[in-house]
This record gives sequence, structure tokens and C-alpha cells, in this order.
Amino acid sequence: MVDARDKSRFGFPKEFHLRRPADFRRVYDRRCSVSDSRLIVYGLANDLAHCRVGFSVSRKFGKAVARNRLRRLCREAFRLTRSELPTGIDLVFLPRSAAEPTLEELKTSLQQLLPMLAKKLLRK
Repeated sequence: MVDARDKSRFGFPKEFHLRRPADFRRVYDRRCSVSDSRLIVYGLANDLAHCRVGFSVSRKFGKAVARNRLRRLCREAFRLTRSELPTGIDLVFLPRSAAEPTLEELKTSLQQLLPMLAKKLLRK
């Protein structure tokens, strides 16, 4: 049984989402990104104590079912690794390959890419 503290630590409330197109545009306009064979991650520093994340999956990945599955995998990987990642960044994830990655591959990618992105943002 999971107690309330665990739920709040691993939850994914709306304040952790990028929702408006203007938020996505602001992150893209910063032009600060890192990538590997699975993901491209764009980032922008925010003035919040937590990260906000958005997902952009194009139609080249298939029909809506496949795109939504990829989005859910990325969201779950972020949710599970959020406590280990840098904070105060708006992020946009773009999957790279049409082959569906596993949850573990995505978690590993995030753990490698986000510290690199945070360093890059500090330099600019």
C-alpha cells in the first residue's frame, strides 16, 4: 500500500505540464537542446522550484494510438526520474526514432541528457 507522501512525490499534477502553445514556443525559441539516439530535449530555465514538461510527437511515428503510447512512456520516464533530475527548467521532449523505446531506455536517456542540458543553460 502506498501512503500519501509517496503519491505526492511520484504524482504528476498539472503544474508540471507545459500546456499553452506560447510555453512551447518560448522553449523552442531559446534554441538550447541536447539529444541522443532516442530523444531530443529542448530546455529553458524557469523561475519555479520544479520542472515543467511538454511532449511533441509528430505524425511520422504513426497513428494517434502509437503517438499517445510514446507520449505516455516519456511522461512515465520523467515522472519516475524527476527526483534525480535538475529542477527549475521547462522541457520539451521530442522522440527521435520510430522504434518504440523501452521505459528503462528512456529513463537512462533522461538521466544522461538533463544534467547536460542544465549545464548548457547555465553557460548561456
